[in-house]
Amino acid sequence: MITPEKQIQRALRHVAERFPQGSEPVLTDIILRVFPHSGEVRFYDDEERELMRIVIEEWIHGSKDEEFYKKVAPILRRAIDEIRTSVVDTMAVLHPFTFVMQDEDGETLTDLYIVDNDETTIISSDILDDVDKDLDDFFQKLMEE
Repeated sequence: MITPEKQIQRALRHVAERFPQGSEPVLTDIILRVFPHSGEVRFYDDEERELMRIVIEEWIHGSKDEEFYKKVAPILRRAIDEIRTSVVDTMAVLHPFTFVMQDEDGETLTDLYIVDNDETTIISSDILDDVDKDLDDFFQKLMEE
């Protein structure tokens, strides 16, 4: 049985074919929209053009799990990280760009990875999540005072 990470990696390879190395780089982010009822993951550019779709059987009926998106995000991050040098770094996409996870309604849940120009640095959004929490706490304290 193929793992969800391997399925995502295979799909990302197909997505990368849309942005072949050597072609004119485009300005876009890569959106991964996850559907917990069906286990479907759709890949879009930021113009809402569908690039690829897959179904991950293990994720079907994920809507029954309240922590579904929190469990899925690290899997998506690992899948991207594992093929970073062979796939992500070769995509003809202008830097910086982001891999974004959205829910089934198209609401952004988290930035999975940010690819920057500084020697193609990959930054996990776990860092950004911590910054968001710190900022929220800071603003909450300000509002209380």
